[in-house]
Amino acid sequence: MPELRKDILTGRWVIISTERSKRPDDFRPAPGAEPRPESLSFCPFCPGNESKTPPEIMAVRQSGTEQNQPGWQIRVVPNKFPALQPGPPPPKKTNGIFQWMEGVGVHEVIIETPEHHQEMSELPLSHLAEVLKIYRFRIREIEEQYHHQYVQVFKNKGKEAGASLSHPHSQIIATPIVPKRIKEEIYGAERLYRSHFRECAFCRLLREEISSGQRLVYKNDRFVVLTPFASRFPFETVIIPRGHSAFYRDISDEDCMALAEALRQSLLRLKIQLSDPAFNLVLHHAPNPQVSDKAWPGIENYYHWHLEVMPILTKVAGFELGTGFYINPVPPEVAAEFLRNTNISQR
Repeated sequence: MPELRKDILTGRWVIISTERSKRPDDFRPAPGAEPRPESLSFCPFCPGNESKTPPEIMAVRQSGTEQNQPGWQIRVVPNKFPALQPGPPPPKKTNGIFQWMEGVGVHEVIIETPEHHQEMSELPLSHLAEVLKIYRFRIREIEEQYHHQYVQVFKNKGKEAGASLSHPHSQIIATPIVPKRIKEEIYGAERLYRSHFRECAFCRLLREEISSGQRLVYKNDRFVVLTPFASRFPFETVIIPRGHSAFYRDISDEDCMALAEALRQSLLRLKIQLSDPAFNLVLHHAPNPQVSDKAWPGIENYYHWHLEVMPILTKVAGFELGTGFYINPVPPEVAAEFLRNTNISQR
């Protein structure tokens, strides 16, 4: 059984999960072996290999096809090598100054397409919108059925970003505590709301960024793509809904289509201008309403969900790890102009 352990000095929780050390890696050849072409590598996510994954939780399927058989367009399965194990929310335990709990949670994989080489940036908008709707559906289901405090949706694309399988997929990990990074965003937004702006800081930021245009990459009627003012990584982008919303679970079908357009624009520009880099995509949204209503009254007024896309172009090294400071060699204004001027008319 994995464990969650708390660092008493920083308040950060870590997952100790020995099961993860057993996961396959289709990028790493066996010792002494010649690297195999991708086409010859076995992929458990490709159609016809459904029996090689745990039974599906849900799927978008062609009419008349059966569960755990070919005919799906999007498929959700439990992670075969989960960071956390299913179960009821665990109690915290202590031993002297140390705190831990059993590693209980949810770990799922969203296989975005049956096509092994069809990246998220290449999906038709309607298909990408369905992936985003599945994010919404699984967040709601996990929050309501399992009562976990936070549901993290993320995507690792490429070996450098931490992907152990190259078939396009996203993941969900639900935890029995709210991660420190999310708490920091919530507390910062709450402080600005109550002490300075009397409005959502994200909404204020959007208004000023749209007016300035310096860090604007793309916008449509419902979403804006920006390079953050204090970008940690070169060409980091954030996608923010123009309408105020704290909970991704409340996104409408219409907004899913507009978000698909904004996300596809962001990923295509990165792919064209930066030669298809590895990246991490993370969704930040308000915690389970059952938690938020008690821990952060009024969070619906001052927090604002968003997507972060972080290309892997530099390495985090000793200074960053030791201090928490990031060194970004590309000003976000330069990055925004570079991405804004991408020619994607033929895509």
